Amino acid sequence: MTETTPADTPRTAADPGAAELLHALAESLGGQVAYYALPSRLCRFANVVYAKINGFTVASIVGKTPEEVFGADQWAKVALHAERCASGARVKYLHERRADDGSARMFSVTLTPHFSADGVPDGVLSVTHECTASWAAERAVRESEERTRKFAEATEEAIMFHSDGVVLDCNDAMARLTGFPLDEVVGRNMFDFIAPAWRPIAQDYTSHGSEYLYEVHILHRDGHEIPVEVIGKTMPQTGADYRVVVVRDISARKHMQAREAFLALHDALTELLNRSALLDQLALALAQARTAQTPRQRQVALLYLNLDHFKTINDSLGHGAGDQILCTVAQRLRHCVAERGFIARPGADEFVVVLPSADRTAAASLADALFRCLAEPIEVAGTSVVQSVSIGISLFPDDEHTAPGLLRQAEAALRQAKDSGRGHHQFSTPGVADDAMASLQLQRELHTAIAENQFVLHYQPVVHVADGALAGFEALVRWQHPTRGLLAPSEFIAFAETHGFISHVGRWVMREACRQLKAWHDAGLPRVPVAVNLSAFEFRQRDVASEIAAVLAETGLPPQLLEVELTETVLMQQSEQVLQTLQSIKALGVGIAIDDFGTGYSSLSYLKRYPLDKLKIDRSFVMDTPGDSDDVAIVTAIVELGRSLKLRTVAEGVEQPQQLALLGQLRCDLAQGYGIARPMDAAQTQAWLEQQR
Repeated sequence: MTETTPADTPRTAADPGAAELLHALAESLGGQVAYYALPSRLCRFANVVYAKINGFTVASIVGKTPEEVFGADQWAKVALHAERCASGARVKYLHERRADDGSARMFSVTLTPHFSADGVPDGVLSVTHECTASWAAERAVRESEERTRKFAEATEEAIMFHSDGVVLDCNDAMARLTGFPLDEVVGRNMFDFIAPAWRPIAQDYTSHGSEYLYEVHILHRDGHEIPVEVIGKTMPQTGADYRVVVVRDISARKHMQAREAFLALHDALTELLNRSALLDQLALALAQARTAQTPRQRQVALLYLNLDHFKTINDSLGHGAGDQILCTVAQRLRHCVAERGFIARPGADEFVVVLPSADRTAAASLADALFRCLAEPIEVAGTSVVQSVSIGISLFPDDEHTAPGLLRQAEAALRQAKDSGRGHHQFSTPGVADDAMASLQLQRELHTAIAENQFVLHYQPVVHVADGALAGFEALVRWQHPTRGLLAPSEFIAFAETHGFISHVGRWVMREACRQLKAWHDAGLPRVPVAVNLSAFEFRQRDVASEIAAVLAETGLPPQLLEVELTETVLMQQSEQVLQTLQSIKALGVGIAIDDFGTGYSSLSYLKRYPLDKLKIDRSFVMDTPGDSDDVAIVTAIVELGRSLKLRTVAEGVEQPQQLALLGQLRCDLAQGYGIARPMDAAQTQAWLEQQR
């Protein structure tokens, strides 16, 4: 048992009333209160709470040392604090203890030294309050701030904290964004870093609400402005005057938005105005011209350019080379037009130049200048390309009064320029737009005719000259137009060739002719061949040999009962591709004839080179025989030429018995024409065939 010295004896021991007062006071404090005497370190007093939490009663704890009260492990954690207090210092510290369920409990302990009359510490008063809740809250705040700090340092976005606009802290990204070192950012007003013109916006947003998002420009240290997005949020733990701000560089976004806005009005490749912007700018130019002071200023010229045969460039050199040529043309147009007008690219190989305050003479002069500047060779893909253009010109107010109308007039004039040989300019003339509209209408109607199968075939018999016996048919396409009636090939075939419809029409003709002939043969009618015309356009655009093979397989028509008729235009190409195609057709067993022989660039070389079977003498050489001696001589020469080359000859356009008699004398093999039989539809042809049996 520890000996009690006079100094260890509490002053209240001899005064029971004082002891009761001390107990009452200790209990009223609401915390844990104990008194340890020095130097013995024995507990001389403890209130109920202190005793209970340490596992004692008020009576049993008296006379215990701190090691006995707390246990050796817990005492070791706080002994240093007790020693400081025993030396005369007031000590305050936090002490963690584990509850029975293992959870942590935090206590705030205050040790106050008690001094004797001579100033020597003779005791320690311990007052303890549990602070688990406040400690946990403060720890959560600290952990949150630590996470925020780590996030701020890890992210590439600029982050800063401010109070009433004064920067309290920021990350390295903020320093990089502004160009200032961290120590020059912290402590300054955040509005100092915002470009002056944008500060009112930032101040307005910052002064309202606890959360905000806005866009401003910040001012970099070197003076240039950077567009940023600012996101601000009040920190709820610390009050409304403390905010975290994320500053995001949106330069790339703004550049993309500007690019999108630019491309909405400009061509992406050449960066010239697109069609939409052209119409807007043209409408503005016309409005200004209407209110101009002088006659010259009240005029506007529009030049519509098209690159001649540009598709050939793409097909032969590739689209990359084509793009390079387009960019070069655009650059030259800019140089040539300069500030006099504006330029647009409304289509793939089309350009438009609008020239305000320009009359007919000025427009023609500019067209000539454009021809000159575009005539210089363009080096592309290792090749020197000379790109010619055709130009259509319309004038305001002479030709049209609206922007779309003026553009249509120039487009129509351009088509006239191309149709008349290309490489020159053509002014709009009265009715040219009507012709253009008629062309568009015919295109629509042809598209419908193909979709709705409005075509029909007529068949014209071909007979042997010697005895008049049936030798075959030529299939001739007609268009059963819903409002115009039956249209002859002369009314639509040439248009179909130049506007991309001929392949669709040609495929239908081939399939329908073979199907119909096979049906007649299956019905027991004469097994004679049918001839189908192929245009030069079809020959260039399609793999005709493969298509013919497919049609024969589909319809079941024997190949020897099909002939194809070609014009001399096809054969004059003198290419290996033409030779290979004709050889492939011949290999199928299909016959090959030259139609309208003598009207093109006839050449004995292709007659020898290509695998031909027939020469068809054009009706222009037959119609005036036997009266015209020149025509008789030409027909005689063609028949003799065919015989010498072992090619059968067919005379077209036979209308008179005398013509048929002459052909017999010349030993021409076959003939066709109105004098023998007119072209008939399928039903009429079948009836005619049945009469021939």
